[in-house]
Amino acid sequence: MNALVFLFKTLFELYIMVVLLRVWLQWAKADFYNPFSQFVVKATQPIVRPLRKVIPSLGPIDTASVLFALVLSALEVVVLNLLLGGGIPPLLSILFTGAILLVSTIFQLIIYVIFAGVILSWVVRGYHPVAAALFQLTEPLLRPIRSILPSMGGLDLSPMVLLLGLYFIRILLTDLTGIGF
Repeated sequence: MNALVFLFKTLFELYIMVVLLRVWLQWAKADFYNPFSQFVVKATQPIVRPLRKVIPSLGPIDTASVLFALVLSALEVVVLNLLLGGGIPPLLSILFTGAILLVSTIFQLIIYVIFAGVILSWVVRGYHPVAAALFQLTEPLLRPIRSILPSMGGLDLSPMVLLLGLYFIRILLTDLTGIGF
């Protein structure tokens, strides 16, 4: 049963991350002709397109995609609870736990993208579509930190500062809610 729980949890979280990447790419105004961006759009378009006709965007945030990610997180809660033999929890519990899972997934996604961007910046020379997309995603988050940090002679510590801040917020949220992130 643990293997099945692991499989479903992983599949749900990976697809939720792809949906969240779509939201993040739009928020960061990333190049949608980039192959990485095209993959994200094509993987989410069949469900997000009909939702966007019903649910309008709020400024730079694609509300339909955010709502879809929340529904997927709530569905993950139900499926995992059923797999663990717990039955279907009350609706309020599903929504609350789904929202907590979504916030946790957002933090994980940001951490993964920052680590991937840092590693690719060391390895890739020249232009690479994934590296360019990751740079476009992380730049709006790192730019304010870079403006505060003094120049370290070619060493960029802003990803480390952002990661420390993210982990601090995760620990604080865990302490406040009593739910592990």
